[in-house]
Amino acid sequence: MQLVSLDDIRTAADRVRGQVLRTPLLPAPWADADRPLWLKPESLQAIGAFKLRGAVNALAALDERTRGDAGSAGQGVADGQSGATPSVVAYSSGNHAQAVACAAQRLGVAAHIVMPENTPQVKVEGTRRYGAEVVLVPSGQRESVAYRLVEELGAALVPPFDHPDIIAGQGTAGLEIADDLPDVELVLVPISGGGLASGIGTAVKALCPNAAVIGVEPELAADAADSLRAGKIVEWPVEDRVRTIADGLRSQPSELTFAHLQTVLDGIVTVTEDEIRDAMRVLANRDRLIAEPSGAVPLAAYLHRSGELPRGRTVVVVSGGNVDRALLADVLG
Repeated sequence: MQLVSLDDIRTAADRVRGQVLRTPLLPAPWADADRPLWLKPESLQAIGAFKLRGAVNALAALDERTRGDAGSAGQGVADGQSGATPSVVAYSSGNHAQAVACAAQRLGVAAHIVMPENTPQVKVEGTRRYGAEVVLVPSGQRESVAYRLVEELGAALVPPFDHPDIIAGQGTAGLEIADDLPDVELVLVPISGGGLASGIGTAVKALCPNAAVIGVEPELAADAADSLRAGKIVEWPVEDRVRTIADGLRSQPSELTFAHLQTVLDGIVTVTEDEIRDAMRVLANRDRLIAEPSGAVPLAAYLHRSGELPRGRTVVVVSGGNVDRALLADVLG
């Protein structure tokens, strides 16, 4: 299995430049002196999450391929048509949905997005605002329905994490971390399907080899932690993974992302639901950042799992800010 390289991520950076925000590293003045902290607020992206990076790169690669060689299906995101950029299908709990819808709208491509029925309404509405057709299905059916639509529509599938173009796009955030803080010693990144951690880990390990990259998961959806301990993918039932408040972290790694995680992660820690809520409050009250539960998970590890983490200059990736208003009000009290 061929893993994404630093060159792949640099190519992705060229594709997404001007299409995604180069998010800053924000110092957290309240952090411990021996653990200086910077926040990477991917919540500031146009769609409110890092997913725009991978979606823009994947659709740009698809567009390049269909314009340059109509017969080269299989080299990028699966192509169901030839000669022109096809319509696209994606399945997502929310942030990838909005990202694909946004990227497709910019290219003038029709997008069909399959989302679980329990997706926060703020993410469903955000996806529809970009002109995508949203198909709501039970949690365990989103992938099968998406593949059926690909066949019916002759469309291209843009998966949320299980593709080199997606991983490379997410890895552009890692390039920025290495450029802005070359002496970083620890990067904390959330894990769901594993695309973000795979991409950021690849970039950081190549450019800052002395830095540790640690994944963070909710205890209620700790399938990646179990998998890394076992050395193989350990599947958790959907009904177990949906218990966590972190709705964006309910997916499982694929064979492709798991191979990356085994290579680039120095460890993985898990956090409780109460710790996630506390991290959301800290981001809102101390840093004036609104984070969804999934985006607050890495900070929860910094705040509550310090004994399990290396000390030193730390970057926490705040992966998204698309939180349901009622949930935010409840968390902030």
